[in-house]
Amino acid sequence: MQNNCTINVENSINSGQVFLWRKNNDIWYGVNGQDILKISKVGKIKSYQNIKTDFFRKRDDIEKIIKSISKDSVTKKAVKQYLGLRILEQDPFQCLISFIVSSNSNIQKIKNSLEKISKKFGEKVEFENQEFFLFPKPEIIAKASINEIKSCGVGYRAKFIKEAANMMALKKINFEYLKKCNYQDAKEEICKIPGVGNKVADCILLFSLNKLESFPLDRWMIRILEKYYSDKFQLETKSITEKQYEILHEKIVNHFGPYAGYAQQFLFKMERENYQKKWL
Repeated sequence: MQNNCTINVENSINSGQVFLWRKNNDIWYGVNGQDILKISKVGKIKSYQNIKTDFFRKRDDIEKIIKSISKDSVTKKAVKQYLGLRILEQDPFQCLISFIVSSNSNIQKIKNSLEKISKKFGEKVEFENQEFFLFPKPEIIAKASINEIKSCGVGYRAKFIKEAANMMALKKINFEYLKKCNYQDAKEEICKIPGVGNKVADCILLFSLNKLESFPLDRWMIRILEKYYSDKFQLETKSITEKQYEILHEKIVNHFGPYAGYAQQFLFKMERENYQKKWL
């Protein structure tokens, strides 16, 4: 029996958190900002830049987290089924652009667009005898025209991508500072970026800025909450307003506790697997 501390690389990468990843035999390779990571099936990481990274957030007390989120039979089942699933700690700028691209899209399309963005604007490097493109620096995207960005298949999101890159280049967003802020303050800052609403902000906060109480609510999560928690969270509508989102988020954190983001990830993984939805 696998213990709670064993990391399941496959489940963690294939859980809708990251997109610029590919698998060769048993090895995963992925772009993480200005770095490329090579991850063995037991979770051993080699970095192109030789940077030490806590990509699988080993610092989190996973025993404590699992105990904390296992509030009901549904989460208990999801945790048991996907034990080893981790929240990944991503490069914040790549994460920001990834989730701006992700709105109203699917995993294959997001992956294709991000690959095109990296190829067009990122630096080409060789690592482990393979060719990769690093994720572009904000300054490069900020200088690009809307049409150049559009050619990567991102549609109406092109101007949001350019504006977000511009804010980064002008140092209007400070990710290191946001990592230290509380959830509410960090979210307010992130939501100032064009193209970033509640759900996209929660993804960025959860997957790159250390806010483990973030609980991104997309149509999958709302479907899950309606299916398993309709009594608890009383959802009246398929889509929710900004105000309803905040009220619902508060109820969710009251139920799942300070690591609600982990509960979200386990539930999301379980439900998409039940529907046999495509991952990377």
